[in-house]
Amino acid sequence: MAIWVLDKHQKPLMPCSEKRARLLLERGRAVVHHMMPFTIRLKDRRVEDSAWQPVDHIHPRSKGGSERVSNLTIACHDCNQSKSNIPVEQFLAKRPERVRTIRAHATAPLGDAAAVNSTRWALFRGLKDTGLDVEVGSGGRTKWNRHQPQVPKAHCLDAACVGHVDAIENWHQPVLSINATGRGGYPRTRLTKHGFPRGYLARSKSAFGFQTGDLVKAIVTTGKNVGSYRGRVAIRASGSFNIKTTSGLIQGISHRFCALVQRPMAMGIRGPK
Repeated sequence: MAIWVLDKHQKPLMPCSEKRARLLLERGRAVVHHMMPFTIRLKDRRVEDSAWQPVDHIHPRSKGGSERVSNLTIACHDCNQSKSNIPVEQFLAKRPERVRTIRAHATAPLGDAAAVNSTRWALFRGLKDTGLDVEVGSGGRTKWNRHQPQVPKAHCLDAACVGHVDAIENWHQPVLSINATGRGGYPRTRLTKHGFPRGYLARSKSAFGFQTGDLVKAIVTTGKNVGSYRGRVAIRASGSFNIKTTSGLIQGISHRFCALVQRPMAMGIRGPK
């Protein structure tokens, strides 16, 4: 599904994918402008920037057009401003070949959508063959179910709005966001941007029973960092650890104050012997 995008001055830009919109929001480059339809506003782009092309309606909305994908095409800023709400046939009256090209793209068969539909119904038949209680619903029904209790459009909430729904309660729940933090790097030498060594890591990735990336809880009773902390630890051979908490990085925590809460889980695939 395409996500509507506005520039910093609330002018329309080319829509983007859901993944792209999520990344822009997570990185702080965009904010949510509208929930329905879901629209983001970029904080660092203008419609004049060549990298972000504006949307040009084939059939103007002011004359009965819609926001359907088949009614949209991409144009440069100058053409978009010159066209305004003129129908594309009138705007390109002297360039009929360009009109034919635009119309051909607008009416092109959606082969990808057909493949998804075929896969969906094959999956449905496979599930029915198992004897399970399977129910299906249309996208229109899901949207109607979502609008009744004013549930915002989100992947994490769509599943609750599919099919026959009598009521939706307690949907104001936080979404758990899981980040992959890794288990440390293999190289033991830190390099500058020019490739020269600037520091060396300990040969062992563990110290005093802890490993970088472990989730720990530290109750510090002495020193300048007195308090209770919980977060991911970065170890040192000296025993002076750093703990990354939700409120920031706490440096210089002795290993004596740390207690292990959870180790990172490693997943792998073992092949045949």
